[in-house]
Amino acid sequence: MDHFLNTFFRFDFLPGAWPVILGGIWVTLRMAALTLMIGLPMGLLLAILRLYGIRPLNWLLILWIDFFRAVPALVIIVLVYFALPMTGLTLSSFWATVLSMACVLSAVAEEVFWGAFRAVPKGHWEAGRATGLSYNQTLFLIAVPQVLRLSIPPLTNRSIGVTKGVTLGAVVAAPELLAVTSKLQSDLANPSVFTLTAAIYLMIFLPFVQVTRWMERRFAQGVYK
Repeated sequence: MDHFLNTFFRFDFLPGAWPVILGGIWVTLRMAALTLMIGLPMGLLLAILRLYGIRPLNWLLILWIDFFRAVPALVIIVLVYFALPMTGLTLSSFWATVLSMACVLSAVAEEVFWGAFRAVPKGHWEAGRATGLSYNQTLFLIAVPQVLRLSIPPLTNRSIGVTKGVTLGAVVAAPELLAVTSKLQSDLANPSVFTLTAAIYLMIFLPFVQVTRWMERRFAQGVYK
């Protein structure tokens, strides 16, 4: 037991390591927030564009969705970081990770929003047009509010999974939590730092999970505020 504790629960390194760890936490939170802020609106936009049924555009949209859902996020991050500079566009490891994960989230979110659009009763569309609203007015005033409400429960769960993927930025040296604690582990030659990392991730994402469950219960009861 002493060997186990000394291996995984030795935290005498903490006083000198906290500045580095806190910096990694701040970068991780920023990356996760930006991934959500870019990926979710992009997914809604893709679903709305798909509604117009423009065949060549829909082919491109489906290609985008299938590509980012099928290719592992790690591969996408590596391609964005190492391949884009060959085209003249160079991104930092931070932005390469954020944009890669945002694209993955946009593809996942689009499928959720698309399913929600198809779940809006046809009669609601017809009622909107019958009152003199244009297609676009019916879309944004009647359909989109319902779609947002229907999408929240499944979308929050998927968003958690995708935003945790920002840890993959460690492979391109993005200074997020896993990257900085991996370096600490190498310097200290002790895996206790990973125990601390796991606890920090739990503190970051557990409230998000709890909020998700609360939102699922609220919307399952038909409450929309």
